[in-house]
Amino acid sequence: MFVNALPFDGAPALRQRAAGRVSFAAAALDGRTRPMRIEESGSMRIRLPKGEGAGLDAVLVNTAGGIACGDRFSVEVEAQAEASVTVSTPAAEKVYRSDGPVSNLSVKLTAGAGGRLEWLPQETILFDNARLDRKLEAAMAADASLTLLEAVVFGREARAEHVVDGLFIDRWRIRRGSRLVYADTLWLDGPIADLLRKPSIGNGARAFATLIHAAPDAEARLESVREQLSPGHCCDAAASAWNGLLAVRFCAVTIEALRAAICPFLVTFRAEPLPRVWLS
Repeated sequence: MFVNALPFDGAPALRQRAAGRVSFAAAALDGRTRPMRIEESGSMRIRLPKGEGAGLDAVLVNTAGGIACGDRFSVEVEAQAEASVTVSTPAAEKVYRSDGPVSNLSVKLTAGAGGRLEWLPQETILFDNARLDRKLEAAMAADASLTLLEAVVFGREARAEHVVDGLFIDRWRIRRGSRLVYADTLWLDGPIADLLRKPSIGNGARAFATLIHAAPDAEARLESVREQLSPGHCCDAAASAWNGLLAVRFCAVTIEALRAAICPFLVTFRAEPLPRVWLS
């Protein structure tokens, strides 16, 4: 006679999912930008490497090592009046396969009067059957400067990674004062590879980046930006400007081609070297 010593009730196993939150604020004091508030929880951390300039560099670190089914992260960054903050990450963020649950990433940015806030994380790499819902909300004063860059890669060709299916929702909202001045939503659900092959969506590209610059001088910079975006064989790019905003889009087949385009562009556009963690 056999006895089942380990009863099984058929319920799915509970997963240990990651969650993390960072809330950070910086202010201008004595001609330099200094941290005023740092709150951390879970697997999200923020580090402030020493720099020689008047601005402050902040580096977000996900100690979970990536994002997977059902993980939840939130980031809040505030550059108060006259403060200058650049936020980056030490490596690409990887979003792994999910068997159903959707991961969530929420980013809230605030730039006060005369403030300068740059959101410059390294690229997000999605694997096959990854499921991510990302939301970026920014609020800025009328005379503030806000620069946002996000790069997304659907599998790395050099490592034979191919994204066939998945879910990627990416929502951006920017408010100047109390007025909504920019809204953009990307929603790819299901056969992502087939969708990206369509000429109206990706035309075969698998690596994309969007830069939004919102500032009093945004529209005046359009022609100089277009001169930087000379046609290349590896990465297509275009720029437009309206309503105090400058938008630049990049698309390429590989992550290497994308980085080869956006890295020199950022150096010229910002008139500063890349964040140091981009080069580590």
